[in-house]
Amino acid sequence: MENKAISYDQAIQRVEEIVLILESGEKGMDELSELVKEAAALVKNCKKKLKSTESEIAKALEDDMEEN
Repeated sequence: MENKAISYDQAIQRVEEIVLILESGEKGMDELSELVKEAAALVKNCKKKLKSTESEIAKALEDDMEEN
């Protein structure tokens, strides 16, 4: 799954799906390893999006305070 092109909500949903798969214990070691790598990449992408959104909000609030 190409995680850079998906939304934050889609990424979180996929991470939740992966957690359920991991908890089920029904997959082989190779597939589990790939799922963990995918989840890690998705979480990293989500963190970047959160940080970016935080910066945008801070900038908007700063601009708003300067106008008033």
